[in-house]
Amino acid sequence: MSLIGSGLSLALMLQAGLAQAQAKAEAMCDGPLMQLLQPQLQTRSGLAEPIPARAYWLDRSQLQWPGQGEPAGSRFKLYRSAVGALQVRVGEPVQGADEVVALQRSEAPLAQDLAERFKFIAAGPRLSVAVDGLDAQSTSAKLAALLQAQVLLVQEDAAGRVLAYTALQTPGALDDLYASAADLPDLGLSVGAAQTQFKLWAPTAQAVSLCRYANGSAKAMAVQAMRWEGGTGTWSLSLPADLSGQYYRYAVQVWVPGLGLVRNLVTDPYSLSLSQDSARSLVVDLQSPRLKPAGWDAQAHASARVKNATDMVVYELHVRDFSIGDRTVPRAKRGKYLAFTEGESNGMRHLRALADAGLTDVHLLPVFDIATIPEAGCKTPQVPKAAADSPAQQAAVMALAGQDCFNWGYDPWHYSAPEGSYASSAMQGERRIIEFRQMVQALHKMGLRVGMDVVYNHTAASGQNARSVLDRIVPGYYQRLNASGEVEQSTCCANTATEHRMMAKLMLDSVALWAREYRIDSFRFDLMAHQPRAVMEALQARVNAAAGRPVQLMGEGWNFGEVADGARFVQASQLSLNGSGIATFSDRARDAARGGSAGDGGVAVLQNQGWLNGLLTAPNAQAAKAPARPTSDLLKAADLLRVGLAGSLRDYRLQTWQDQTLRLDEIDYAGQPAGYVAQPGEVVNYVENHDNQTLFDIHALKLPQATSSVERARVQVLGAALTAFSQGIAYFHAGIDVLRSKSLDRNSYDSGDWFNRLDWTYRDNGFGAGLPPQADNGAMFEWMKPLLADPAIKPRPQDIAWTRDAFRDLLKIRASSSLFRLPTAAAVQQRLVFHNTGSAQNPLVLAASLDGQGWPGAGFKGLLYFINAAEQAQTLSLPALAGRAYGLHPVHLAPAAADSRPAAQARYERASGQFTLPARTALVFVEALD
Repeated sequence: MSLIGSGLSLALMLQAGLAQAQAKAEAMCDGPLMQLLQPQLQTRSGLAEPIPARAYWLDRSQLQWPGQGEPAGSRFKLYRSAVGALQVRVGEPVQGADEVVALQRSEAPLAQDLAERFKFIAAGPRLSVAVDGLDAQSTSAKLAALLQAQVLLVQEDAAGRVLAYTALQTPGALDDLYASAADLPDLGLSVGAAQTQFKLWAPTAQAVSLCRYANGSAKAMAVQAMRWEGGTGTWSLSLPADLSGQYYRYAVQVWVPGLGLVRNLVTDPYSLSLSQDSARSLVVDLQSPRLKPAGWDAQAHASARVKNATDMVVYELHVRDFSIGDRTVPRAKRGKYLAFTEGESNGMRHLRALADAGLTDVHLLPVFDIATIPEAGCKTPQVPKAAADSPAQQAAVMALAGQDCFNWGYDPWHYSAPEGSYASSAMQGERRIIEFRQMVQALHKMGLRVGMDVVYNHTAASGQNARSVLDRIVPGYYQRLNASGEVEQSTCCANTATEHRMMAKLMLDSVALWAREYRIDSFRFDLMAHQPRAVMEALQARVNAAAGRPVQLMGEGWNFGEVADGARFVQASQLSLNGSGIATFSDRARDAARGGSAGDGGVAVLQNQGWLNGLLTAPNAQAAKAPARPTSDLLKAADLLRVGLAGSLRDYRLQTWQDQTLRLDEIDYAGQPAGYVAQPGEVVNYVENHDNQTLFDIHALKLPQATSSVERARVQVLGAALTAFSQGIAYFHAGIDVLRSKSLDRNSYDSGDWFNRLDWTYRDNGFGAGLPPQADNGAMFEWMKPLLADPAIKPRPQDIAWTRDAFRDLLKIRASSSLFRLPTAAAVQQRLVFHNTGSAQNPLVLAASLDGQGWPGAGFKGLLYFINAAEQAQTLSLPALAGRAYGLHPVHLAPAAADSRPAAQARYERASGQFTLPARTALVFVEALD
């Protein structure tokens, strides 16, 4: 053969090899998201089905089967099949096993850490794996093999016939066997100048391959087997090149209970960015200069105004709401990250004015990769012009609710990647990174810090759902399971289990990344009480170290579900975080101010008036029909508002309406202590956020219908004043300052742009946009209709403008003195004094003084604030303050003051200590420094 012929032959062989490799890549990497390689065999006649997982691996060698009886002479065994061939029927021997492992009963006391971790499971036989004659390494390998296959725990009689059987919950074994994985610094993707490394924790997988793509839509260009690292349970692959710009997925061959041996095509749970609709993960180096806006590395952090958590004044904002209706933003940027870079838009001018007044933080509703917002081809509903009380608008919106561009976003898909629908191009994964940073940079430049709403308590899906990532890689590990092995759903979706080592690690790694790479300044945790306190404390230390600065953590501390009352661990809940420095939202003053609770439904929503909207003093039509309420209800509400103004501190002492002087934790709030935090930085004060009706809407439901639009605006500002004057973190929902309405919608998470509108022209607050969506509001329609149809309730532009300016004055007052933001409980106890308390109080007036002598940043010798909720002016005599040189706060006296009533009507008689307070007004008197 000639050299030429030999060369052609070699080239043809090489070409054929490449073609085969390409075909293999396409077959594995471009096919369906799940390929069933070996179905689970029948376990009962007729159908293969999931077997309840009632037994628990406690650690690598111990198991427990709660409540299972032990007939005399019975024995326990583990049966394993790598391909799901086990056939188990009661009364017959097990068939199809690759391996059988004998188990021994264990009577030794369980180690304290295991006893605490598994305290929620019922008593039952505890068993240990009997592995004789093997060294530790071989024993671990044997156990690893068990966890990578179908395994059933079987109770047999002496003849080997099945008495009972169950599948097992594996997290205890995985956490023990692969404990060192929690210390890995490089899960996910690592890109260097000459190398790209991929690393996936998948300890139960039998094989993992890496699929690579040239871009977000091309067919697979390569598939390569990854290397198993038995000590950590990871699969890794290093390639000798910087592969930035390529995309990838993993092909994970894994046993799925109830289904069989499958190959799942899945994105990286540590994805840094993705292609359109999260189909593929992007290879990217977040430190690349190409992904940083000009000046990104040099820009100082916007943290100078927040030295303590109590300095935070937060505005909770949804990215799409902010600009989708703002015509001063170029059309292509509306509803996008880039809208925040339009410095002269109406929305940015609004934020700048708030920042100038004293706002410190913008908190963004979820901006991680969201499962329920289509990133391509989302539809815009055509909402008909219809009456203010018509059902036509909501029918049009809800017809496309699953296909439109709107969702609050509490549906996590990939925790560490920005959401693509807010980027100019979802297909180019780099754009969402760059533009997210541009948004943060623009807000920081304005002097506003950026907070982020995060949702690590659940995933959008679990199991083999196409939007399930974690559970398709390590089935049964990342989600919290009930006693039968089914995924808990108490948080509305598939609950995660951050008590498991690697789910906790995923959360810690993710939050640290957001703080380090995107300069997020604080985090709000959705349903934080579903996570352990210990994990949240570890997260606090980790994120501070990653950011190189204090990063504030706050969250919802509601106590409910399968973890309630510490059933599984010490929770990150209201009553369990005391002393941690992590803040929770307080419902004490919120409920007293608004009336009722977030769970009210039907006519109770109208009847349960609050301190702000007529409790006992101005009953609406429905409240007037209800059984009479005792006068003590108003006194109790006033005390709960004082609890909020004092920062909900456990040890602060207050004279109550019954003339007792009690610590706040001795005051009752629905069977719980009203005061529950150790330090003021551990509480978030609010009267409105994205959940439930807006403050304007709750007042529309509860105030007498004849209340004028001017008075409704005043009541709105009183609600904001309760938060502005309270010790702790001040938290406001975007639009509270412009009388924002969602047309009475109590749950607008998927109600589209129509019901979630924000109007920075200050002409329309959204009230009367039609009956809100039927699913969450239909039971209230009979009472909503006459309210929505009443044009007198809808505010005029001048009402909106007045509220806007009055709110800014409140922020200026809070910013004017550090006395409103005391950082320690000792300082609050020493400097805050309530007046007009006890049984002889006027319960419609809250009054408190703050001593500024010797306190840095106080600005005044002392402050005295009043919040008068009465419809008439009130006179209050405080003889203890007689002789003090009080004058109105400079903000009230400024020519541009929004509210003219304090300057025109408020009076202080120095000799007697008598104060005259205008109706429905919040005002502050000050003593000048000597």
